[in-house]
Amino acid sequence: MHESVAEYVAENPKMAGVLFTALLLLTQAAPAAANVAASNPGP
Repeated sequence: MHESVAEYVAENPKMAGVLFTALLLLTQAAPAAANVAASNPGP
């Protein structure tokens, strides 16, 4: 088992790109979801 994320990425360098892409998508999706929820004023 890996002790830390840094150790895991050091052993699997290709996963650095995957983790970066996932982080990028999550940081873009959160504000978009918030904007959709805020645009509905309710009844």
